[in-house]
Formats: sequence, C-alpha cells, structure tokens
Amino acid sequence: MYRSILLATDGSTLSKKAAKAALRLARDFGATLHVMTVQPPYSIPFAGEVAIPAMYDRKEYEAAAKEAAVKVLEEVAKQAAEMGVQCKTVFRLDAAPSKAIVEMAKRRRADLIVMGMHRRRMLTTMLLGSETHNVLMGCSIPVLVHR
Repeated sequence: MYRSILLATDGSTLSKKAAKAALRLARDFGATLHVMTVQPPYSIPFAGEVAIPAMYDRKEYEAAAKEAAVKVLEEVAKQAAEMGVQCKTVFRLDAAPSKAIVEMAKRRRADLIVMGMHRRRMLTTMLLGSETHNVLMGCSIPVLVHR
C-alpha cells in the first residue's frame, strides 16, 4: 500500500512517538522511510529598526542547526537499520517548514506523511497557526498525525 513514507520530525518526545509509528509502517509495508527535519534559517535580530549584534554569525548558526538536525536524523536512521527499514534522511533550512515538508513529499514521491501534532491551546494555534495543519491543507496525500 505504501512504498514511500515521509516522516517529519523535530526530535521532540511527540515526534519520537510519530517516528516509531512511521518505522513500523515502513517495515510492515516494505516502504522506504524518508526522514526530514526543518530548522528556521538564520535571521539577524532587530530591536525596532536597529540590528542587534548576533550571538552567532550565519555560518555558526547553520553549523549548529545542522549538528542538532543530524542528531535527530541519525537516531531515527539507527532505529530504521535495526528494523531492516530502508531510510534516507534530509535536513532543510526553511522559514516555512510545512511548505518544505509538502515539497519534499512531492520530490520523494511519498504516499504518506507521518508527523506529530503538538498540543497547544486553541488560541495559540489560531494566532500562530500549526505546521501540521498547514501540511494537511497543503498536500493531496494522506497524513498520519500522531498525538
């Protein structure tokens, strides 16, 4: 039924639960698991109209973001290897994680996206939006939301 599954993860406890579900599905269907994490790109902090000297420059920020992402991706890849699941990992810097996830699902020809949904208060979700909601609204393939 599924040949290509995209797991979107941020390494949180909820994402780890979603990863376990994605790994079991990939194993049971003999699907390839594409594991993706998205971090926001570097931006210079501002106070009013004045740039504030940043703690990190762009290269340092991107190296730290990549290092954190690699830890998350390697953890899932290790579990996949132990389960005999073919796994490919991808890291992106993107200001719009939901769009990056939907694009990657298209690029990897995924038939399913698996991701967690953080439990936020309704007002917070309405004001800030939800990456999970944006993925649901932005793609035409099934999305398994783990809570």
